[in-house]
Amino acid sequence: MAKIEKFEEDLEFLLSKLGQDMQREAKEKLNRLKNQLVQLHRANLVKINHSVMELVCAKHLISKEYNVEVEHQLDGGLTCDLFAVKGYGTLIVEIETGFIPPEHALDPSAYNSARIASKIIRYSDHAGKFALGIPPHYILQIPQVFTVPPRQRALENLKDIKNLCDLYYQNPPVGLDEVKNARLHVIYVIDVDNASVQEVDPETYVKTKLVSISE
Repeated sequence: MAKIEKFEEDLEFLLSKLGQDMQREAKEKLNRLKNQLVQLHRANLVKINHSVMELVCAKHLISKEYNVEVEHQLDGGLTCDLFAVKGYGTLIVEIETGFIPPEHALDPSAYNSARIASKIIRYSDHAGKFALGIPPHYILQIPQVFTVPPRQRALENLKDIKNLCDLYYQNPPVGLDEVKNARLHVIYVIDVDNASVQEVDPETYVKTKLVSISE
């Protein structure tokens, strides 16, 4: 019970920060998302570090007139962290904290690269735009193939990404066409401390961080 109360207390505190410059209707939307996360936490389905990033990013999207859902069910048994709709446009945001499971302590870079590639491939087909949300202290390892248009992606590079994903994610395995057509449209740098979000396009991010994975 104490852990549940602390989770709710933390989200309430964050909501008080986020709501300082929000209109009443926007606050109500964000509060609804907070309540959903509380219910999911009671079912042991979400954790605090992930949930606070979702709320900060949700506020950013709400301010841009998106209607936002958290932990949204997609086709194929997938659940995305944020699903946002504005007019006829849809956006999926997957939050990445940089956590590496203990079983991958000896191959963290390869595992992380495969995880990012797999998310881009599996989720970007379910919305008009796909984004990754990260904290400022985490440096994404983005396969370089995803920073160029699909028509410019070489078959050899597509095979390399598929082989990388197949090492860690085979249920189901990704196809070459999925790799070719997958897109990462934007990266949201989510600063929970300051309750702010910075939008960065993937190509700029790779150039400034120098962390792309060359094929």
